Amino acid sequence: MPVQRDLRWLSAVRRADLVFNLCEGIGGISHYETLVAATLELTGVPFTGAGAWTITVCHNKPLVNALLASRGLPVPPWHVPQDGRIPQNFPLPAIVKPAAEDASVGIDQRSVVTTRRALRERVEALAGQFGEVMVQQYIPGREIAVGIVGDTVLPLSEIDFSEMPAGAWPILSFDAKWRAGSPEDLGSRPVCPAKLHPALARRIRSVAVAAWNAVRGYGYGRVDLRVDRAGRPWILEVNPDPDISDDAGLSRMAQAAGWSYEELIFKIAELALSAERRRSVPEEAGQLDEVRTA
Repeated sequence: MPVQRDLRWLSAVRRADLVFNLCEGIGGISHYETLVAATLELTGVPFTGAGAWTITVCHNKPLVNALLASRGLPVPPWHVPQDGRIPQNFPLPAIVKPAAEDASVGIDQRSVVTTRRALRERVEALAGQFGEVMVQQYIPGREIAVGIVGDTVLPLSEIDFSEMPAGAWPILSFDAKWRAGSPEDLGSRPVCPAKLHPALARRIRSVAVAAWNAVRGYGYGRVDLRVDRAGRPWILEVNPDPDISDDAGLSRMAQAAGWSYEELIFKIAELALSAERRRSVPEEAGQLDEVRTA
């Protein structure tokens, strides 16, 4: 059912046995997703996906980076400019992002900058549109996604950027994600399962699970990483409640694990009804199991 700020939907929620929470914001404002999750928590009705605390933290890029870094996890250096000021020694190239948006909103080919002047101009442009922005060191390398459902780590997925337009940065921009048929969409092809050396795959899974536990992830999520030329994984994003359309990344990973789409949906609903939601997230990454592909 549609969700509006007037809370008329709340009476229907109170009569439900389970709410399948697909809210990604209200009226184009993404942070309302957190308020919907918090409201659902107050009703006591089981609902799918992450809780309000996790969504709040993950939607604030500087905040989640600070949390992950405090756990000793690898996060590319970042900075939140105040009055447009950026340290002169901040490493380039850098990528400039809105600090509190998701789904690649505000990300395009101009987001990656290689000069101080371009960096200042991009920060100014995004600050005027989104308010707070974050500057982060750009990590060249392979882009890997790790899907998690309950206590299961799905087969890893990689974005193949080999068909990107000449001169384009290999990034998942807004166009790449949401403008079907655009050059960046056609140039960013998911490959699942990813072709990775087993030792590298283990390192990636370990980092991703540790990140998911750090944000108290529950239900289902996706952790996006870059692997640099030295084989070191770096966390880019932790995404609670990612898109679960039948052609989306998480669904593709579930299919690679041998699950049907119906099985994926059933598992997500089953997790919401489980008493496990009321328990704390395990601290040790090893407590998540891996699905092995045939």
